[in-house]
Amino acid sequence: MQKFFNQKSKMKRVIYRNIAIVSAIFIVSFSIMLVVNYFQVRGATPLGTEVMEVLKQLNDVNASNSDLQEQIRQLDLLARKAYFVQQDRLINGVYILLCMLAVFLLCARGYFEGYKDIPDKEIDPVDEWAIKTKARKYVLWGTTGLAATALVFVVMSTPHLKAEQTAVEQPETVGSTEFTDNAFESETLGNEVEVAENTETSESISEDTETAADTETAPQPATSRVNHNGFRGNNSTGHSSARNIPVKWDLAARTNIAWKIAVPREGSSSPVINGNRVFITGADAEARELFCYDLNTGNLLWRLAATNIPGSPQQMPEVSSQYHVTLADATVATNGTHVCAIFATGDLICADMNGNRVWAQNLGVPDNHYGYVSSLLMFGNMLYVQYDNRVNPRVIAYDIATGAERWNKSRRERITWASPIIAHTANNTPILVLMGQPNMIAYNPNNGDELWRVQFLTGEVAASATSVNGIVYAASDFSKLIAVNAADGTVLWDDNFHLPELSSPVATRDNVYIATSYGVFAAFDTQKGEMRKEHELSTSEFYSSPMIADGKIYLFDTKGKVYILSTDNDFNLLDSFETGEETIATPAFTDGKIVVRTEKNLYCVAVR
Repeated sequence: MQKFFNQKSKMKRVIYRNIAIVSAIFIVSFSIMLVVNYFQVRGATPLGTEVMEVLKQLNDVNASNSDLQEQIRQLDLLARKAYFVQQDRLINGVYILLCMLAVFLLCARGYFEGYKDIPDKEIDPVDEWAIKTKARKYVLWGTTGLAATALVFVVMSTPHLKAEQTAVEQPETVGSTEFTDNAFESETLGNEVEVAENTETSESISEDTETAADTETAPQPATSRVNHNGFRGNNSTGHSSARNIPVKWDLAARTNIAWKIAVPREGSSSPVINGNRVFITGADAEARELFCYDLNTGNLLWRLAATNIPGSPQQMPEVSSQYHVTLADATVATNGTHVCAIFATGDLICADMNGNRVWAQNLGVPDNHYGYVSSLLMFGNMLYVQYDNRVNPRVIAYDIATGAERWNKSRRERITWASPIIAHTANNTPILVLMGQPNMIAYNPNNGDELWRVQFLTGEVAASATSVNGIVYAASDFSKLIAVNAADGTVLWDDNFHLPELSSPVATRDNVYIATSYGVFAAFDTQKGEMRKEHELSTSEFYSSPMIADGKIYLFDTKGKVYILSTDNDFNLLDSFETGEETIATPAFTDGKIVVRTEKNLYCVAVR
């Protein structure tokens, strides 16, 4: 019997030994591959590959060939997808390496179980016991050290796995305003505030603009009672309560065009409307500026430059002109008392409605390969900034009036170009929702506590989420479209038939709408996730996000063509027409008016 147990024990040790040897060989080989991978991919980005350089050259040489442009576009998407597939495989490689290391250690322990270490002594060349004891120590420590070295190189070659920066201590709460379960968006009412002239921080300007009537003799219009306070409207969900919205205009013939002006500096930030004021930003190598225009006349009321901000860089960061990225792509946010703007330099400024600077700070130059795009969001007495970059990604809440930091939460998400939104649960509790690779996360807007997270995002995340009726809808290219219960993060359904690249979805109680980079606009049933209908609308792309106003959907393609569709289950195309001007930004709405930013101009549509 003892002989049987001895043989069984010997067989177990042989099995442990063989598994340990195989796993050790795997660990050594895999570790070498990961170290080599570090030297191959360090510093690489989706825009820095040889394939991308060739595509850029082809794009420059064949700018007028639309068919070739589309082929280049698809090749570009494949190149960027391959980059992120490689990144994901590297992450999986880390998990595999850790698993194999655990297997090796367990099997090595099983093999050497029963052996006893002896005290350190001078080893006799024939002392087999001592030699084996030293040998297994060398094997264990050597294999573990090699695996650890490989993991270090993996961390260095994948920015999203870098250790988080030291958490920023939360300051004491400024003020006592908290959100309630019934915290809804508010509309600023009252008469328009007169613009202060000749202040030190702002420049009050009256310029000649293209208007359809003599504004000096015309009666002063009433202040608009419907505001559009941020990117995609209040709460940034793509909805406007504006009524009597124009459904037809001709920019060239000036039909239903109240005014049109040239924007002094370039940018793709969307216009924002509060009362009779319109806000946009513009920037170039010389200056970064916040502009305020009169809604009724187009007159430039004031402009405020982001200057004298500690930490602001002297040299402008690089941005991707190939993807229409500028230094001023993030849309401003306002509450009717303050207006805040952020630029690709990391400069964040806040002004009063007269253009006087209230506070400013630099958040650090954003470290990403396209440029900073995420728009600002105001809710209650807080300003929210989504700052997902390669180093120290985070979301920050500021006191709007003072600029004091209310809370700051580190994030593990990769570089993100999406913007935050405010969603409401079924019982009207507000939540702050951020997209990020790989998670969509909901936070308590009061203190930044994480409420839930859903992991489903891959690739480059640029489209923001939307919400209606207690449900959050989100989608991104190379990922999927999902519906999530805003209360607890439960995924209700998902689909991957049509997905957006840059344009954010919008939803009603019955339908969620997706505008793609290949010109398709599709409607999905909000209950089951089934596609109801699709329109192949454009040979161009959709960068601008769809907006729902006055019971209709308004959508611009990049060439400036307007599409107006019904929001019922029929999802009919009501009209479409050309404006002739490239349009990247999302329009802003108020009663009877639409403000549109194009590549060079800003114009207001109003039925005349």
